[in-house]
Amino acid sequence: MIIDYASRPPVPAFSQATPHLATYDRVYEASKGEALADVAGDLGAYLAMYESVGARHVVVKARDLTTTFGFRISNEAVAEFCRQHAPRFIGFAGVDPHKGIAAVRELEHAVKELGLRGLNLQCFEHKLHINDKKMYPLYAKCIELGVPVNIHTSINFSSATLMDYGRPLLLDEVMVHFPELRVCAAPPGFPWVHELIGVAWRHRNVHIGMVAVRPKYMTVSGSGYEPLLTYGNSVLQDRMIWGTSYPLVPVPEAVHDIEALPLKDSVRRKWLHDNAARFLGLE
Repeated sequence: MIIDYASRPPVPAFSQATPHLATYDRVYEASKGEALADVAGDLGAYLAMYESVGARHVVVKARDLTTTFGFRISNEAVAEFCRQHAPRFIGFAGVDPHKGIAAVRELEHAVKELGLRGLNLQCFEHKLHINDKKMYPLYAKCIELGVPVNIHTSINFSSATLMDYGRPLLLDEVMVHFPELRVCAAPPGFPWVHELIGVAWRHRNVHIGMVAVRPKYMTVSGSGYEPLLTYGNSVLQDRMIWGTSYPLVPVPEAVHDIEALPLKDSVRRKWLHDNAARFLGLE
């Protein structure tokens, strides 16, 4: 049984043009090609793929980039997809922090009325640092609502925004101010992997999302991902959450990667299912 913490279904509501992310097609060309070959853009094949790998749940996420890039995957579209394909699919809300109190109200509506289970903030797409005070009302509302937040903490490949917006060290200040906030920091910090490990080690409510990266690279010398295997198999074993960010990473192949890692069996179960289940409040 597994939980894929990040996926994008092949349906129109999730497949709008994103010119600011055009470079991702180059960076992920091989991996994305392999993933799309598994499904070929067909919703039925996508759903069957998750059935075949024994997915208990799959997390899909909204994004509201109205202010910066005029782009939106609406909370309503995410909620509707999850309703149509219940109970496997779980939705996270997306709001635009630049909208101030309106974003806070939208988050509350998404959770209380639409049934979404968390908040997704891709800070580099908002052109805001993780610790920007425009984010703080949303962090506080997540605590009030009892939902977790997904925060992008890694390099991004968009030349239309800054790489520095996702630096994991900035999350440390947020956690000092909001120690109750439940965070999944994903992708897992490259090229600041040790920074993210340090932040997670310091703050017990920070989880590391092994998302949008083939897990096999954790065993490749010099890749920069090796420390995730070391710490994720020991002191941070309860804080590692796996996700593909499909179609950036192929699902069956990524599951095989996890199964091939030199992890203790009990730790492997945590990475693939138990940690995400706890983080999402499914236990």
